[in-house]
Amino acid sequence: MKIAILSRNTRLYSTQRLVDVARERGHVVRVLDPLRCYVRIAPGNMSIRYKGKALRGIDAVIPRIGVTSTFYGTAVLRQLEMMGVYTPNSSDAVLRARDKLRSLQMLAAKGLDMPATVFGDNPDDTADVLAMLGEPPHVIKLNEGSQGTGVVLAEKKSASQSVIEAFRGLYANFLVQEFVAEAKGSDLRCFVVGKKVVAAMQRDASPGEFRANLHRGGTASKAILSPEERRIAVQAAGALGLGVAGVDMLRSKRGPLILEVNASPGLEGIEAATGVDVAAAIIALLETETVQAEAAPLPRRRATRTE
Repeated sequence: MKIAILSRNTRLYSTQRLVDVARERGHVVRVLDPLRCYVRIAPGNMSIRYKGKALRGIDAVIPRIGVTSTFYGTAVLRQLEMMGVYTPNSSDAVLRARDKLRSLQMLAAKGLDMPATVFGDNPDDTADVLAMLGEPPHVIKLNEGSQGTGVVLAEKKSASQSVIEAFRGLYANFLVQEFVAEAKGSDLRCFVVGKKVVAAMQRDASPGEFRANLHRGGTASKAILSPEERRIAVQAAGALGLGVAGVDMLRSKRGPLILEVNASPGLEGIEAATGVDVAAAIIALLETETVQAEAAPLPRRRATRTE
């Protein structure tokens, strides 16, 4: 099988692990910087080139698209999809997950619980928006932040209003959530591949910090999930159409609460904490899905690839 990995950095742990495992399993792998891909769009003649050469014969693509290249990266991914290349995370699914507000709306529509969330645009409505949420502390998040960036804990209503005013001054999109105190600075990262949680870790915030992200100094350990937590993680990934996802949730008095669903979850932290070969699980999913696609009846087979 010929696999492409859309990644801007070949030296990243996650990218390199996927490359190494795929090659160990006998596949041909190529890492493509999505910003160096360029496309031709025309009826019956879709093509994509990379550094002056046509890309042909790709069977599957794994998107590792960063926040800063979301727009162009998903456009490249969409082109590959239209040329019949299999991907566990479609361009539309990546866009759903990247937009926190949209993803929470979709998860809520499926009946999946989460911290109460509010948003509003007009400064005149700020007080009433916060009243809809309840008393502080409040967690204020940038809509497209990652790795804990753009996440602020406001312990007083006046602080919430000040942070909201600051974000509005930057023309940033944001949302406000209830603070779940009983989580005590810990959360769960559930790594979903296909329709199964293949690994899970608990992340604990460093002293004086409420964000449990490993990039913020948090620590990780292997987590034992309840059947309900596993079910919710798989449902959350499925609700957004993701075949590979990192589902973050809190343990609360009212049960598991989903924080967000990540379409490009890192492998380093969870493989180190759990000892699970997550990269192998992802490549195995590609193997299964591409074989099934080739074996499908003709009307359901993937479109013939052009240049």
